[in-house]
Order: sequence, then structure tokens, then C-alpha cells
Amino acid sequence: MTPIRLHVLLCLLFLTACAEVPKTGQPAPKPVSPQITEDLLKKRAEDQLAQGVAQYQAGEYENAVRTLNASLEHGMLNKIEQSRARKYLAFSHCVSGRDVPCRAEFRRAFEINSEFVLSAAEDGHPIWGPVYRDVRTQLIAEREAAQGRKSTGTLPKADQMLADAIVKYDSGDYDTSLNLLQGALKEGLKEKPDQVRAMKHMAFTLCLKGKFRECRAEFVKIYEVDGSFDLTPAEAGHPAWAKTFASAKAQAKKAQQDRAAREAREKAKAPPAAAVPKKN
Repeated sequence: MTPIRLHVLLCLLFLTACAEVPKTGQPAPKPVSPQITEDLLKKRAEDQLAQGVAQYQAGEYENAVRTLNASLEHGMLNKIEQSRARKYLAFSHCVSGRDVPCRAEFRRAFEINSEFVLSAAEDGHPIWGPVYRDVRTQLIAEREAAQGRKSTGTLPKADQMLADAIVKYDSGDYDTSLNLLQGALKEGLKEKPDQVRAMKHMAFTLCLKGKFRECRAEFVKIYEVDGSFDLTPAEAGHPAWAKTFASAKAQAKKAQQDRAAREAREKAKAPPAAAVPKKN
């Protein structure tokens, strides 16, 4: 090998060795941690809830249980979403032959969301329907007992009738509930929220009994007591009265607008008050 070639080879070996020697004194850049925001956690929880429901519907019950539990662990779902997750957890446990956790999940759904209820088709399911109804009956009995201890003659008659009516409504005894609600209003509920609550459940009961004209009229009456009345999203979407309430609300709002316009016209037509002469 000639001296020139040997020199070139040694230079190449030296450069290669230098390239392989790690640089010292310069710390490696730290990986950037993603920022976990509240909105991101809520979105993740909602996505997991949707995924868990889809897994249940596909018959993947064990996967559904894991995913639905994960959606609840974030603590970011609202009450309606939580009760929905609990409902599908109960379904998954029941169809898998696990009666105890099925019952526990139904109870949690009721405790989280006081408006929780299964649809008629869900209620009639042969596997979890009896479990759901048993849990509901047990909770109603517990509520009645608690109300009995709390109200041993201390509540006014109208208030006691309203409390009894709500218990009967929750148990599905709509005829008794309707009679008690009418009695409470006739007896005289003093607080406006109690009046609205009684009238609202009267409307619910009438719609559930198929008396849609009377149901609509009862909804309209509520706006005479509370002009800003509205149902919760869960209540407003109930299939038994959703359309009836929407129609009644539109009618009541239009009546409010017409009344305001009439009062404005009357005020504009009224002659100005005569000026009182000043005394010297």
C-alpha cells in the first residue's frame, strides 16, 4: 500500500471513530409530555362510553364492562351519561349470568340520576327486566320508609300528599298519583316550586295514560305559575310526552309574547299623566 493510500485510510478510520464517540456535556432532549386537559378527559370518557355501548351491542360483554368502567373512572361524565353507562354495565352483567353486579349497577343508576328509567322495550326484557323492577321496587319501599320517618305529622297536608304522589308515580301507580296530585293542589301548596312539581307530574301522568289534550293543557298551566319553566333534557326527550310538551311550550311562549306586545301597545296609547302645578 502506498503512503498516500495509507494516509487516506487512516483519515477515514479516524473520522469514523469520531462519529461514533458520543458527545459529552450536552444532555439528551427530554420527551415532551402531552398536556391532559379537562376537555380532553371528558372527550375520552364520552368516547369510551360510546365504545362500551357499541361493544355491548356487538355481544362483546366483557370488553363492554371494561370500557364502560374506564369511562366512569375519569369522573367527567354528567349524571345522565353516568346512569347510561351503569345501565349498559347492568345489561352486560345480567346477560353474563352475574345477578349481583347487575343489581348493583341498576341501583347506582337510580342513585346517580333520579330520572333514570328504562324504555318499555328494555323494561320488558326477560333477563334484566325482573332485576330492574325488583331494584326499583326496593328503592321505592326504602324511600317510603324514609319519608314516613321524616314526616310523622310534621308536614302540612298538601306537602304530604305531594310527597306520597311522587312515590306512587315512581312506582307506576299513576291513577293514585294523579288523585293525590290533584288533592295536593286543591289543598293548597304554598311554595311555587312545589306547585310546579305537582303540575309537571300531573302532565307526565296524563300523557302516560294517553290523555294528550289534558296533558298539554297541564303543561300550559305551569307557565302561568312560572314563566321560565322548562324540563330537563332527560325529561324533555321522554317519548311519552316529548311532542306534547314541545307544542305546549311553544303555545305558552307565544301567549307570553302576545301579552307583552299588548301591554306595550296599551302603554303607548295611554295619555301622559298631567303635570302637577308647583306651589309658590
